[in-house]
Amino acid sequence: MDYSVDDIKDVIESFGGIASASQLLEKGISRLSLYQGLVSGMISRESHGNYVVTDNQPDEYRMIQNRSEKMIFSHATALYLHGLSDRVPHELDITVPQGDNVSRIKRDYENTRFHYCKKEIWDLGIIETVTPQGYKVKIYDVDRCICDLIKDKKSVDSQIFTQALKGYFSGKYNPRKIVKYARQLNIESKIRTYMEIL
Repeated sequence: MDYSVDDIKDVIESFGGIASASQLLEKGISRLSLYQGLVSGMISRESHGNYVVTDNQPDEYRMIQNRSEKMIFSHATALYLHGLSDRVPHELDITVPQGDNVSRIKRDYENTRFHYCKKEIWDLGIIETVTPQGYKVKIYDVDRCICDLIKDKKSVDSQIFTQALKGYFSGKYNPRKIVKYARQLNIESKIRTYMEIL
């Protein structure tokens, strides 16, 4: 079955505004149809093998995360998506396992800041959330975010740090869960201190 350019646009939208060539082929879109969409200017290549609708402003969170399944939004970016920070991040915080090569992504997206963690704890607290544009992305849960914030306190904006900790500890949080995470991240004593103070 041959698809029109409008059909291709609909398929790309169904994948969250960005789709890989293999995803498009799985949906029955031929390479010729894809080529015609590119030539007409209706779709464009976002990165190697990834396509977006040209006249749309694609969701930056979705586009970046589409580059690798191992990229998880964390720190101030995740706090914003959780509603614990009212500051829209101008730099997106992303955590990846140690040893992952993200040089291409750093080159393509200058407004990213990468954090590295041990492979054994990289997947600790991963959940899905919805971006302001309505697309699903992976982030760390709020308990993991607070642990990361305390662990990397020196590199975090003091206003974001204070706002997030007050919001977290004054709400309904799970003490067992955050202590369990803190133990795995080797910051248990620091977490217990904040729990006592706040």
